[in-house]
Amino acid sequence: MSETTLGALRQLLVDRYDEIKAKLAQRVGSTDLAADALQDTWLRLTLAETLGPVRSLESYLFRTVFNMAQERRRSERRLLSAVEIQKLLFLIDEAPDPAQAAEARSELEALETILSELPPRRRLILLMARMDGMPRQEIADRLAISLRLVSKELNLAHEYCVLRRSQMKD
Repeated sequence: MSETTLGALRQLLVDRYDEIKAKLAQRVGSTDLAADALQDTWLRLTLAETLGPVRSLESYLFRTVFNMAQERRRSERRLLSAVEIQKLLFLIDEAPDPAQAAEARSELEALETILSELPPRRRLILLMARMDGMPRQEIADRLAISLRLVSKELNLAHEYCVLRRSQMKD
């Protein structure tokens, strides 16, 4: 019985291909999707070995084709579009290459050396202002010094850092 049912479904698909494709295309909104679903259904019916009892061959065939279309649509949603693939291909790798990483380490070591040469209070003011983003008035309050002294120490720290960095480059 199942062998004859499979044969009958295959024959029905061949005989009414255009009609099923048109009905499915109207239902899913795409003739390409309908054609692909019909092809998938044909392959599934060809590879099937057994099939249980079927009351209505036409209803069963259309439901199978419709399910194939839905399955294909779901699987296509998981895939990237051509535009998304193009965007990924042209992403810039922002990770530094080995030469850039070595240069950055060298710059960091130079900065650490320069900072270690500053007097402790001047270094602290510079770090509080530049690393912590602390306003000058808050630095003055925390260190119990005048705002004018904070500004003076900060300027001296900047001048020293610029001078030492240019000396290190030479």
